[in-house]
Amino acid sequence: MTDDRPGQVPSRNVDGGPLATCSTDPVTGFFRDGCCNTGPLDTGQHTVCAVVTAEFLAHSKYLGNDLSTPRPEYGFAGLKPGDRWCLCAARFLQAHEEGVAPQVDLAATHERALDIVPDAVLRSYAIG
Repeated sequence: MTDDRPGQVPSRNVDGGPLATCSTDPVTGFFRDGCCNTGPLDTGQHTVCAVVTAEFLAHSKYLGNDLSTPRPEYGFAGLKPGDRWCLCAARFLQAHEEGVAPQVDLAATHERALDIVPDAVLRSYAIG
């Protein structure tokens, strides 16, 4: 992914390599570019590429962030288990602490996630 947006930080994953696409169906990312890119405007740091589960989606809805209900006015079809989505790093860490964290695609997780989530925690949820 190129860094063609003003203020966007370099697109590297947690291993220092190029950031892989997280999902284009549904389209995810703060910039809605399919990648967990971040920059100064992304105050939530949507940097963790997660494969969501029913348990995680229910927990997120309980906490007030309903990711499963379609919102057509925003072009959002709602997530279902198995979808990939760029999560806020702090929300992922909270899900880990509460025992409901989903699996993570490290190649598609931005290195800035490590500002909030310890490397060992991310790796414990790695897919593959």
